[in-house]
Amino acid sequence: MTQDLMAPDSIVKRIMRTGTVWFGVAVGSSAVTLGLLLASGWRPAVLAEGLRVLWWCCATIVVLSIGLLGWSGCPVLEIDVPTAARNKSLTMQLGTMLFILGSAGAVFAVLLGSPS
Repeated sequence: MTQDLMAPDSIVKRIMRTGTVWFGVAVGSSAVTLGLLLASGWRPAVLAEGLRVLWWCCATIVVLSIGLLGWSGCPVLEIDVPTAARNKSLTMQLGTMLFILGSAGAVFAVLLGSPS
């Protein structure tokens, strides 16, 4: 049973399904968070220069992570199933990690730059 779960074709099917969900959640949560910030009148320009650089770097990392998650969920295989399983696993893990770190860094910059 465990052998079947870790077979390359099972991995690719699972990642394409969960990658699509992660992509949708990442896009939705980023849109809601940024939309609420912008609707409240907040702009990156209100941050001090160091925090502004941190925020833009983290925002760029979030965009990159969303791209990685989107590619993971894409039903296109590269060369063969074992290669796709390895690459999609790596991009899914890297995309998830970068999304969490980038989001946390951007929110941290906003919180540090908010008026007391």
